[in-house]
Amino acid sequence: MEGPMHIHLDVLGGIAGDMFVAAMLDAWPDLAEVVQNNLRLAGLEDDVEAVVHPHDDGVLTGSRFDVTKMGSEQATARPHCGHHAHGHAHEHDDHDERHGQHHHEHVHDEHHGHRHHTHWRDLRPMLEGSRLDETVKRAAIAIFRELALAEAAVHGRDVDDVTFHEVGNWDSIADIVAAATLIDAVGEASWSVGSLPLGRGWVETDHGRLPVPAPATTLLLRGFAFHDDGRVGERITPTGAAILRYLSPSTSIGSCPHVLDRTGIGFGTRRFPGMSNVLRVLAFTAEAAVQDRVGVIQFEIDDQTGEELAAGLDHIRAAEGVIDVTQSPVFGKKGRMMASVQVLTRPDAIEAIGALCFRQTTTLGLRSRTEARTILPRQAVTTSDGMRVKLADRPGGPTAKAEMDDVEAFRQSHKARSELRRSAEAEALEKSHDDQ
Repeated sequence: MEGPMHIHLDVLGGIAGDMFVAAMLDAWPDLAEVVQNNLRLAGLEDDVEAVVHPHDDGVLTGSRFDVTKMGSEQATARPHCGHHAHGHAHEHDDHDERHGQHHHEHVHDEHHGHRHHTHWRDLRPMLEGSRLDETVKRAAIAIFRELALAEAAVHGRDVDDVTFHEVGNWDSIADIVAAATLIDAVGEASWSVGSLPLGRGWVETDHGRLPVPAPATTLLLRGFAFHDDGRVGERITPTGAAILRYLSPSTSIGSCPHVLDRTGIGFGTRRFPGMSNVLRVLAFTAEAAVQDRVGVIQFEIDDQTGEELAAGLDHIRAAEGVIDVTQSPVFGKKGRMMASVQVLTRPDAIEAIGALCFRQTTTLGLRSRTEARTILPRQAVTTSDGMRVKLADRPGGPTAKAEMDDVEAFRQSHKARSELRRSAEAEALEKSHDDQ
């Protein structure tokens, strides 16, 4: 995988498990075989087939991800909503449903019959005992757990008592294992998502009519920004919401320049009037080196004690717009020892920070200017020991620097700290190499 990478989710029509998988595979079609292999490693039955295929709604082209079971009436319908898990075990009517845990459809076709249930307490060890790679396994279990916790809270049940329908079981596992595979495949990517469409109306579920967004969805998406575009229907399913909760995305790609590397479009089944029902993925890579402008403020101090100057510089360092503060010992007139101070700021903050320098130090004058600077791309990763390591992409290859505060928290001797630091940096570099 290319790195470092930032992936933005553009939730236009909505987001569900299959829409996320379809959009990611549309952007990275070479990962389709990896997804297929992992579905079998997760224990997907031989009569279940998961296929990504091109789709055209007459406006946009992209991909659809469909999971079908031979001889099942559920093989063709996959509207963009997931199945609702529920917190009690009882028999009920068999409705045509897709997306893992949602137990209703936008188009509500009925197929009455008998169902069994798979409890979360049974599904979790099944995934834990699968042959999936540990990183994929952890991601899949974490997404399922987010979903189970939300459903347990909604229905007032213990999380282990949350159940998934047998018919919902195979397609939900496919959606979530495929999503976990793709999340793992892009490595230490950062994620963001824009405002989410709220949706309107009601959905028919095994519990009766529920408002849109469904209660479990609202629990999963606390803290996310929403907008109402006036369209009726469920836009975000519990499975889609659980994926978002697991990713913990930011709200934007950030202010640093990024290069758009690839894009993918994943379709849901439902058609909305006047718009395509899609989730769009935008994958960015950082520029090789970012050039910008920086403000520089300089002055010298020869009549302020070290304690007083240190306190003043701490105030300057904490101010909005300040990038860094350094001081160096120099000799001034009459051979006096004094401190030479340099403050780096955003260019638009030079005037305000200059005034702050006059308030916090004894200087009677200062020099200021703007300069060009070049910044190497960098990213923070966390090792298996919980160590934070900063990776920088240098022209000769990446370098790593462990966070010394984390090193100090683990070991007390210099030798042990040095060994731990080198081990963490080597692990971070190896992971960076594997992701490329």
